[in-house]
Amino acid sequence: MSTYLLVHGAWHSGECWQRVVPSLASAGHRVLTPSLTGYGDKAHLLSPEVGLDTHVDDIVELIIEEDLTEVTLVGHSYAGLVISSAANRVPDRIARLVYLDAMVPEDGESAADVLPVTQALIDLAVKSASGWRVPPLPELPPPSGLFGVTDPADVAWLRTMLSDQPVRCLQQPVRLDNPAVHAIPRTHIHCTVGKPDGFDRRPVPAVQPNGAPAQVWELATGHDCMVTMPDELAELLLKLG
Repeated sequence: MSTYLLVHGAWHSGECWQRVVPSLASAGHRVLTPSLTGYGDKAHLLSPEVGLDTHVDDIVELIIEEDLTEVTLVGHSYAGLVISSAANRVPDRIARLVYLDAMVPEDGESAADVLPVTQALIDLAVKSASGWRVPPLPELPPPSGLFGVTDPADVAWLRTMLSDQPVRCLQQPVRLDNPAVHAIPRTHIHCTVGKPDGFDRRPVPAVQPNGAPAQVWELATGHDCMVTMPDELAELLLKLG
């Protein structure tokens, strides 16, 4: 049995993994899909003090409280930052990092460093009435849709789980200063359809930090592949388990 810890991206909640969990669980694996502070069942904790460090604490505390080991730690989108810093703190508990259409940072980088278009969201939030709220990205015409989701029923379901994001999540830096974190194998899963202008990902280096060849897989769907291609995503994750 493997343990999968699936970490949602900005604005979403742990509910977004609902369609992926059955395939992993039916194969005999343990699956955890927590909502980060400020989202889902923790939406009432949303505040300007919530930042990347808060979300890293969420994941590290869960790993320790549940005494998880040999974890396949999956981070979608913004959560690429979260899983990186979390693995930096508990590298001995992580079997693999999976960057699911995610930001892939270097030590000391923030979301704006990894994805420069994010700076525009930060500037808008700081100048807004709240001074800290970053609203979800708007729905665009197909194939971009709402985070890559275009089916009307799926869009309606997705909207039920979206919340504003605190700007500190995009400002605080990732910590990757523990040499042990660089030994953890990485897998990158890229969604190839409907990416809006300005949201170009960095090329994945041919060699992982641990010296192994890069492992990059693709799904021919939009950004929220856990909504649009849950079975195909689960099939890829099962290859890692």
